[in-house]
Amino acid sequence: MKKKKKKGTRKGFTTGACSAAAARAATLGLLSGKVPDTIESLLPNKTKVTFQVTDGHCDQHSAHAVVIKDAGDDPDCTDKAPLTVDVRLLADRKGEVILKGGDGVGTITMAGLGLEVGGPAINPIPRQNIEDNVRLAGEELLEESGIEVTVSVPGGEEMSGKTLNSRLGIVGGISILGTTGIVHPYSTAAFRDSVIQGIQVAAAQGQDTVVLTTGGRTEKFVIKELPELSQACFVQMGDFLKYALDTVIKDGIKHVVIGGMVGKLTKMAQGETVTHAGRNAVNTDLLAELAASVGASPEVCQDISNSEMARYASERMEEIGLLTEFYHALGLKVIETLISRYPTGFDIKILICDFDGNKLCEINQGDEHV
Repeated sequence: MKKKKKKGTRKGFTTGACSAAAARAATLGLLSGKVPDTIESLLPNKTKVTFQVTDGHCDQHSAHAVVIKDAGDDPDCTDKAPLTVDVRLLADRKGEVILKGGDGVGTITMAGLGLEVGGPAINPIPRQNIEDNVRLAGEELLEESGIEVTVSVPGGEEMSGKTLNSRLGIVGGISILGTTGIVHPYSTAAFRDSVIQGIQVAAAQGQDTVVLTTGGRTEKFVIKELPELSQACFVQMGDFLKYALDTVIKDGIKHVVIGGMVGKLTKMAQGETVTHAGRNAVNTDLLAELAASVGASPEVCQDISNSEMARYASERMEEIGLLTEFYHALGLKVIETLISRYPTGFDIKILICDFDGNKLCEINQGDEHV
């Protein structure tokens, strides 16, 4: 039997931490006349880390430094990105640190991210971390001048095509991110935060509907089914239903559409609000009850109950010609379960597709069994 490849556990550093380190190195270059080859930089979590600095050079009024991002064992599209900082003195801005975005750093075009529309996609914590490091290194310079800090990422626009930035209204490059400065491999926290942020952006755009999907196939399916909706409405929530719906309530979204396939929908129907496969098993007894409710024989229901896979229930119900009825019952059960947890605030529609992304069923709150 082929062994599953073990995921690495080596931590890395965020784009924000690397930018702050490059900014500190460049500022030291302004002060001393030489950009150092290594730099000890303060992370947002207040620990100190030494970074390698490449392509450092300076003159009397400006300096340039690059820190290559090491994402550790996290499969991040920004791994090995050259986080590049140019600093220059501003004679008329004594004591100020002015932060700008250069080539490859995205520009904010939508409200809802807590950043100025038209400004660079440098999140608040990295923004503060960059300024803190510049002030620590350039205290003497700031007594006489201001310091302009421009962060750029050569190749950042191409990298952004592998992110959800365009949906969040971030164009032209990547975001400079990181709340602690540390990248944890396969970070669920980062994914969860992106789900919350996606819904916040939709609300800030005045959208009253969000479409929550469990993965790439279901997302493609719902986008095709709901072409009238803005791109901002579609949020790939993965396993984070709880965080998605809590944010829906907080931000006043009125209509929720959930696109999914049988496995994740069964988890939702049985009351799981984090639907990861590694948590609780699919409740096939529930699927057997739903099958019985639409006319499946006791023998079929027993087979479904004995199975460990939700997909098996679909296959058996298709064999006996009751697949649509079965999915309708499953969708109603999902709605019933979620409304019991969130009794007011939004209405729910369920869209179900097969494993090839073909529509199988649509269920609206208030529907009756077919």
